[in-house]
Amino acid sequence: MKIKLLKDSFAICKVDKIESINKEYTFAAVTDEEISVVCTEENIPHNTTDVSKGWKGFRIEGILDFSLIGILAKISTILAENNIGIFVVSTYNTDYVFVKEESFKKAVQALESNGCEIV
Repeated sequence: MKIKLLKDSFAICKVDKIESINKEYTFAAVTDEEISVVCTEENIPHNTTDVSKGWKGFRIEGILDFSLIGILAKISTILAENNIGIFVVSTYNTDYVFVKEESFKKAVQALESNGCEIV
């Protein structure tokens, strides 16, 4: 499995209303209870009510067919076994996994030692 490291630092935000967002690496989720945004730290929305900064991310490379099973489970298991918490965002094509900056190097080493190719 190929995993691409993302260069930016990310923030996970809770906002009071959804606004026009037009930035690279911005993920938004709107539910009946909250609006959450994952974005680069330099693009934190001005209407953020809660924020957690200091996240680093990686992307599973390629387009993942919906019939594929266990990819995210494998990654989350490897990281859980190394006491690394995660925040995951899935898109139509693939999955993005975020870990706190202080755990990023350890996460990369754990994934590499378990057969993942880091690109």
